Amino acid sequence: MAKRSSGRGFIAWAALAGVIGGAVFLATAELFALLFARAASPILAVGGFVIDIVPQPFKEFAIATFGEYDKIVLLAGLGLAVVIASAIAGVLQLVRPPLGVIALIIAGVLSTAAIVTRAGVTPLAFLPPVLGTVMGSFLLVLLVRRLRAWRASTAQDSDREDADEAPASDTSGRRPVELNRRRFFVLAALAGASAIVVGITARTVSMAVASVESIRKALKLPAPRTRVTVPEGAELDVPGLSELFTPNKDFYRVDTALTVPTIDPETWRLVIDGMVDQRVELSFQDILDMGIDEYAITLTCVSNEVGGELVGNAMWLGVPLRDVLRKAGVKSGADMVLSRSVDGYTASTPLAALVDDELDAILAVGMNGEPLPLEHGFPVRMVVPGLYGYVSATKWLTELKVTTFADDEAYWTPRGYSAEAPIKFSSRLDTPSIGEAVPAGRIPIAGVAWAQSVGIERVEVRIDEGEWEQATLSTPINDDTWVQWFMEWDAKPGTHYVAVRAINKNGDLQIEERAPIAPDGSSGWQRSLIRVT
Repeated sequence: MAKRSSGRGFIAWAALAGVIGGAVFLATAELFALLFARAASPILAVGGFVIDIVPQPFKEFAIATFGEYDKIVLLAGLGLAVVIASAIAGVLQLVRPPLGVIALIIAGVLSTAAIVTRAGVTPLAFLPPVLGTVMGSFLLVLLVRRLRAWRASTAQDSDREDADEAPASDTSGRRPVELNRRRFFVLAALAGASAIVVGITARTVSMAVASVESIRKALKLPAPRTRVTVPEGAELDVPGLSELFTPNKDFYRVDTALTVPTIDPETWRLVIDGMVDQRVELSFQDILDMGIDEYAITLTCVSNEVGGELVGNAMWLGVPLRDVLRKAGVKSGADMVLSRSVDGYTASTPLAALVDDELDAILAVGMNGEPLPLEHGFPVRMVVPGLYGYVSATKWLTELKVTTFADDEAYWTPRGYSAEAPIKFSSRLDTPSIGEAVPAGRIPIAGVAWAQSVGIERVEVRIDEGEWEQATLSTPINDDTWVQWFMEWDAKPGTHYVAVRAINKNGDLQIEERAPIAPDGSSGWQRSLIRVT
């Protein structure tokens, strides 16, 4: 009878192991859904699938019975189903391995299918359930393995008792059954607690993000007082060439935030202090009340390699930073503004770049016709033409401290980057793309070039070791945006090197010498190998 009772006990512990494995599966999926695809929560996706397939009479019954709590009841029911199914998987893994893992994999496949078939799914939406399945299966195998060791040592002790022998023990006097039991419970406790903390935190953050995203989508920015005129010929019609304005979803993102900060514009405040006549605090509405204008500006990241894609052009809505700083009154002796993000990131921007009447340094609230996307700084960020982003493009802005380079230091300065970082003007080949085979004959070579605050005068292209030839430029919007360029090429079969360089409006030639990203941005002419068939 004791052995039978003990056997039932191990079945119960196996069920617990299954529940913990299921919890790890869901927690891992929630964490990676937060990082890669917020709509990829298995519970919510399966819940949405159930809502879609349930016949209308059942839906009406649920609404009539539970009213506004029908979704809560559905989620609670799904949660209970997950607990039961996970417990069964744990028992199966103990008595008929690897059936428990197979059951967990089937659950992962079904949740993945529910996610990837939802409307508006993103390319990485499959990752959360897949990674959740891997982690949940791994923990289940590990827990059941320790449970088996505990059961085996218990059986051995029982056999010794039947033979009137003393139970086995190690050199410290501890019995194997005690060691194996402790190992099982320690792992179960750690895995279970971690799953609860990670899962609840990730879901809470996801809900907060979803709430702020709803606020952002409902936000209506006022019409700009002035608009940017995009001249005829500003965009060339060449396949493979970067668009004149980079879509928000394709605009590069480089920052130090592990997860995207969520800020309600109603509670957002910007503080201007430091070397000022008076401390000023502005609300989001205060910024809008100043009157917003339209600005076309190209941003470049210091991490952009020669020929890289960490550069983008957008139409911004915002207010001049010089007008914002004027409200506080800048004291003499200041030469830098230390901007601070809600996540603690700081950037050091030369004061001269922010108060120059000829430079459109702005606090941006809109991007390409809509409020700033969350990942690009909603509700307010800085945009300063002519400076690399790490010293000027602070997102999720909360503070502007007027100070000096001698007294304050920004995030990247002690990490090997220059305190001041004007953009090194450059050019890029977009098409033909590297590694792409192109047919022989007349084809376009095209790309973009940028020299923010100065402007591009011309772009030159060289095939192999031939002469430099001048490319045709698009009509520039202004000196703060990139220009497109193209050149027709009579491509002959074989492999060819295509090099590109730019000259700015000051007559300066793009730096030929290759330099790394640190401390103040890469340099060099892009030289690409093109294969012609």
